[in-house]
Amino acid sequence: MEGDCLSCMKYLMFVFNFFIFLGGACLLGIGIWVMVDPTGFREIVAANPLLITGAYILLAMGGLLFLLGFLGCCGAVRENKCLLLFFFLFILIIFLAELSAAILAFIFRENLTREFFTKELTKHYQGNNDTDVFSATWNSVMITFGCCGVNGPEDFKFASVFRLLTLDSEEVPEACCRREPQTRDGVLLSREECLLGRDLFLNKQGCYTVILNAFETYVYLAGALAIGVLAIELFAMIFAMCLFRGIQ
Repeated sequence: MEGDCLSCMKYLMFVFNFFIFLGGACLLGIGIWVMVDPTGFREIVAANPLLITGAYILLAMGGLLFLLGFLGCCGAVRENKCLLLFFFLFILIIFLAELSAAILAFIFRENLTREFFTKELTKHYQGNNDTDVFSATWNSVMITFGCCGVNGPEDFKFASVFRLLTLDSEEVPEACCRREPQTRDGVLLSREECLLGRDLFLNKQGCYTVILNAFETYVYLAGALAIGVLAIELFAMIFAMCLFRGIQ
């Protein structure tokens, strides 16, 4: 009976980790393709700080899941205590890191306020300076979501660096201008009228409200997914330790 239980646990762990292995391989493949694709997609991604960060995260997550699944599969099939121990420690580190991140996010959630983002924008924003990561990221956000500033175009009246660099000749940055379609490659309706602050040619809504509304639907889904991932990792650690102890 004990041997049958051990054998069942071994195969369950193999199947579980095989899917993790496949998922990691897919993510790794997509990340590598994005970074080396010769058709020009890489240049599009590289021009957008948000997308390039996402591509690197995709590579890291894919590599991590690939290695984790490999260790779990090999450890289960070969009944290798060393591999199972590595798998357990690896997943324990990931579990603790995710738990720490969740706790820190809860503790510092009050810092991610409208006032905080407004203060940072007015203090550091430099307009169309793509060499500045902060400004380039904000430009990508404003173009992608069709918004302007944190609260609206009026934020740039108090953006000291932006006003200094433009010599007060522009009311808003180009990223606030309306485009058809509303993408980085979209055609500006009227750049001159927009930079003068004409309402018809610029996006009036602030990014804080737009992004909050866009992600509000997915908050509970993300929370449920995070709890599900933590639960799966917890069960994986229990399976690994049971299998480790059952192997002679």
